[in-house]
Amino acid sequence: MPFLWADAADAESPLRPEELQVLRGQYEKEGDFVGVQTKFNYAWGLIKSNARGEQQEGVRLLSEIFRNAPERRRECLYYLGLGNYKLGSYAEARRYNDLLLDLEPANLQAGSLRGLIDDKVAKEGLVGVAILSGIAITAGVVGSMIFKSARRR
Repeated sequence: MPFLWADAADAESPLRPEELQVLRGQYEKEGDFVGVQTKFNYAWGLIKSNARGEQQEGVRLLSEIFRNAPERRRECLYYLGLGNYKLGSYAEARRYNDLLLDLEPANLQAGSLRGLIDDKVAKEGLVGVAILSGIAITAGVVGSMIFKSARRR
């Protein structure tokens, strides 16, 4: 049975500070013997945050779970994808999300995240093309002016 996820847009809305504090408190209370579920819950809350440092910590914690708890890898894939997307690491986001879609092709949340990643990559690609075009045009104008100035001498 496929794992059911919330809508991708819902996953991007941050927890209230007091909700995240509850997860942090449980994580810190367990200390060196923190359970996988507690770590996952805290990482999930951090990923949902709008603070880059918290998102990075969430990705780090989920990466630990992914490496050390093979039975929990599938559950980590979406949030590793989302966390990397929010951090602007689109290639990593796509890699994790595609792994999830390989396991669960009908996963609606992963499909939604794929759309978000593709849109962002396309948008940033267009911005990059526009910047390069602007640089090329500027270089052409400057080069033309230098060439005309040199011909007049």
